[in-house]
Amino acid sequence: MVDGKKGRIEFAPGLRLSNARLNRVRHNAVLAHGLSVQAIRASARAAIKCGPADNLSTAVPAIETPENIRAAEIATREMNAAYLTVILEGKYTDAYLAAAGKDAPDFTAEDLKIISSPVDFVGINVYRPSVYVVASERTGGFRPIPFNKSHPRMLSSWHLLGPEVMYWAPRQAQSLWNVGEIYITENGCAASDEMSADGRVDDSDRIMFLRSNLAQLRRATAEGVPVKGYFHWSLMDNFEWSDGFANRFGLVHVDFKTHKRTPKLSAAWFRRAALTNAVV
Repeated sequence: MVDGKKGRIEFAPGLRLSNARLNRVRHNAVLAHGLSVQAIRASARAAIKCGPADNLSTAVPAIETPENIRAAEIATREMNAAYLTVILEGKYTDAYLAAAGKDAPDFTAEDLKIISSPVDFVGINVYRPSVYVVASERTGGFRPIPFNKSHPRMLSSWHLLGPEVMYWAPRQAQSLWNVGEIYITENGCAASDEMSADGRVDDSDRIMFLRSNLAQLRRATAEGVPVKGYFHWSLMDNFEWSDGFANRFGLVHVDFKTHKRTPKLSAAWFRRAALTNAVV
């Protein structure tokens, strides 16, 4: 679903929505989340834990100064205004509603109460920085820095490389919303995996990605950010959205014709990291 005037149709079902309809869909999605939390609480055992998992849009300070760190927090809060921000704060930001104008969703105080039903944890999918920012008094507290054309990326065209996002994403979830338990529910990359003549997949770039990302996650946990778990995307190569079978995200290579599964070199790296609980 995309804006009716901007963007492109990329994912099923290929609907083209106006901004007003898109904002209504967003509102209904977070409202459904709140109702789901209430239904789980009403039906499950008392010890059950529930919470959302979201593709967090994360702003990273271009230079780590107190002013830029605060600017990045402001940007992250605003970029997630229609999702985690309203879920965890129980209100839409003033800037979001002002920018939406007549296209803002209709909602009631009861809607917001439901949307912000208390959760036990927050899951965040973290792949790349959404934007780098510096502080600015003239533009709402932050100024976005455009990505250079030469900015490195992984195989997927959207996947700009910025491992420091794995530090800032959970840190900002804690600092903005005082989240007590955080899970990295997705992190990984596609790579140009090729099977060698002797049946090996030496995915050195995926190991580079994992090592640099998990080093940044370790920085966060060393500072007391309450990250309770990390889930890699993905264990095996899969059918990946509009990329189909072209972009491989797995630690295990899958022959899509025979279904033969072959652990890649990154699987051995990840196994060692898991066994030692360390970045290796």
